[in-house]
Amino acid sequence: MKSKFSLVIIASLCLTTLMTFLGCKNPTEKNTQKLEVASQNDPLKITATIGMVGDVLRNIVGDHGNVDILIGQGIDPHLYKASRGDVVSLMEADIIFYNGTLLEGQMGDTLVKVSTSGKPVYAVTDNLQNQENYLLTDEENHYDPHVWMDVQGWMSATEVMVDALSKLDPKNASTYTSNAEKYKSELSKLDTYAKESIATIPETQRFLVTAHDAFGYMGRAYGLDVRGIQGLSTESEAGVRDIEELIDFLVQQKIPSVFIETSIAAKNIKALIEGAKAKNLEVSIGGELFSDAMGAAGSYEGTYIGMIDHNITTITRALGGQAPEKGMNGLLSLSH
Repeated sequence: MKSKFSLVIIASLCLTTLMTFLGCKNPTEKNTQKLEVASQNDPLKITATIGMVGDVLRNIVGDHGNVDILIGQGIDPHLYKASRGDVVSLMEADIIFYNGTLLEGQMGDTLVKVSTSGKPVYAVTDNLQNQENYLLTDEENHYDPHVWMDVQGWMSATEVMVDALSKLDPKNASTYTSNAEKYKSELSKLDTYAKESIATIPETQRFLVTAHDAFGYMGRAYGLDVRGIQGLSTESEAGVRDIEELIDFLVQQKIPSVFIETSIAAKNIKALIEGAKAKNLEVSIGGELFSDAMGAAGSYEGTYIGMIDHNITTITRALGGQAPEKGMNGLLSLSH
């Protein structure tokens, strides 16, 4: 956790930067400009912090909006700091969406300052934060931000986006609602695929061991015992004791495979494998999972549905279950 003193310093610096881009205009002016933009026929300028949010937005707005995603392929949002270009994108946007629950910890203060200019800024996890007992927490009572790993949870996030866009652009509200309903029907199919695939893994092998604790919602939703070397945020450091305890767990449960992540270095996972080998257990890398970022832009894995399809298919096949080699839609291109 940042100290109160650090937050004050960061907030002051962010305010100085933002006022430069605002041209020292007051919030009333920004609100007027925002409403004028919403009343025109030009596509909305929408900024999303992460790809999982941005991809859903693109499915909702269609031709009525252009979505700029700040944190792209293979980049860890826990450690990401807003660049000058990001601040420009934020200030030029008509509306901004972020995950919330401190995922964008380094950008949090910037987002707060942008919102004070009168620009609409939404955390897509707002509904879930108001839903009793949904959000997971760690030992220090920090929320787990990786809600997109539970498809039904991400369907709730979709509703926040639709409501916010409809409020800003009421003339296209019916289109946003219709597009969202079509998209959520695809998410329902994905949710069913995840449940059915994971259920084929032998019960004694339903252990998901990864680099950091990003798969808790997936584990809860689909029946996996999830263990991560690092905590909810990659800002935390994995200690020797953490790795040793996880090695003992691997050996005790005879877990055959562990998984690396696209946005995190694999050194700790390799240490697990070497430690297990020293105790006469051969553990392989079951595959590479998408945790805090999607795949390459333009690819199937570069969509939210493709990301989750890849993860579920990779996990299922590596742990002894049955899933199509190319996933739910036959579109997976990465190796499992």
